[in-house]
Amino acid sequence: RTALSWAAANGQEAVVRLLVEKGADVKSKDINGQMPLSVAAAKGEEAVVRLLVKKGADVESKDRDGRTPLSWA
Repeated sequence: RTALSWAAANGQEAVVRLLVEKGADVKSKDINGQMPLSVAAAKGEEAVVRLLVKKGADVESKDRDGRTPLSWA
């Protein structure tokens, strides 16, 4: 996972914001095809989910199992 995915999964909103401001790709995917948005949704990190959506994360993107971020919420 990327630093952005780790921060998103752990609810580190300030770190997520900083990484995105420094150029981290909100649409990046891990080896399972999950974006930071998916892992934040799976962990119930509402503030991080809102931030990632605001910054352009794809809410319709599917992971390798066909699940969207909403299905992880």
